Amino acid sequence: MARRRGPSLRAQWLGQQLREMREARKLTLKECGDYLVRDQGSVSRFENATLPCRPQDVMALLNLFGIDDPRKREHYDQVAREVWQTGWWDRYAEDLHEKFIDLAWLESRSDEMRGYASLVIPGLLQTPEYAEEVIRASDPDASNEQVAKYLEFRLTRQRVRDDESKRFAFILDESVLRRIIGGPAIMRAQLDYLLTLAKDPRIELRVLTFSAGAHAAHNGEFQLFVLPEPYPEVAYSETLAGSLYVETEGVERFSRAYDLLGKKAMTAKQSVEIISAAREDTS
Repeated sequence: MARRRGPSLRAQWLGQQLREMREARKLTLKECGDYLVRDQGSVSRFENATLPCRPQDVMALLNLFGIDDPRKREHYDQVAREVWQTGWWDRYAEDLHEKFIDLAWLESRSDEMRGYASLVIPGLLQTPEYAEEVIRASDPDASNEQVAKYLEFRLTRQRVRDDESKRFAFILDESVLRRIIGGPAIMRAQLDYLLTLAKDPRIELRVLTFSAGAHAAHNGEFQLFVLPEPYPEVAYSETLAGSLYVETEGVERFSRAYDLLGKKAMTAKQSVEIISAAREDTS
């Protein structure tokens, strides 16, 4: 059975912006619908992203809202077009929750990705063998075919590292280096892979050691995405209750937590030594 798709993150963001601009000018849904020669229900669906707004309708609404700034108009036109564009991730839409599809899109659009990992090595840094072990443990009821699809999706996401314009920074809790996943051989290979990635000047790996004690992210791991204008910075956190995306003001809490973690984490050079030590201790 095909999975029912929810609105994409970019469609939700565009709808939110349209609603805020409409409300700022004290216009009703009906007034906007009349201007577009549509019913007010269509405008409501634009705003809640159940009906993605087409670029021509976005431009018309910007006219109604009095948005004359060429740069802003260009930005919103770009967002509207991206809402309708497809990417490599869309071929997985029937197999994966839309939150994971949004994650791949975020990674593709971000200029910089930062994160704190407290449970497992981040997906963008995993070896295939390590990733498969994590996937099987996370979803023990998944068939071999499903696992293969999930694994393919995760490994394809890693191609984002080939973009030389992007920057990556991860703070790894020491526990993710010491937790043996898949057995010693798989874990050693994973740590070797981290040591290789650490040589890339675009990838910063820092370890938060056990000796750091209490810290700002005891509630769990998270990622931060710095996107080009007009998109806001986005925070992402995955829990057993589901995936959470946070934008605008809420991101500040995650950014502050990351900065505080950075003050306690080892330097990149020291972290390489810690990863090497964990690798030698894996048996």
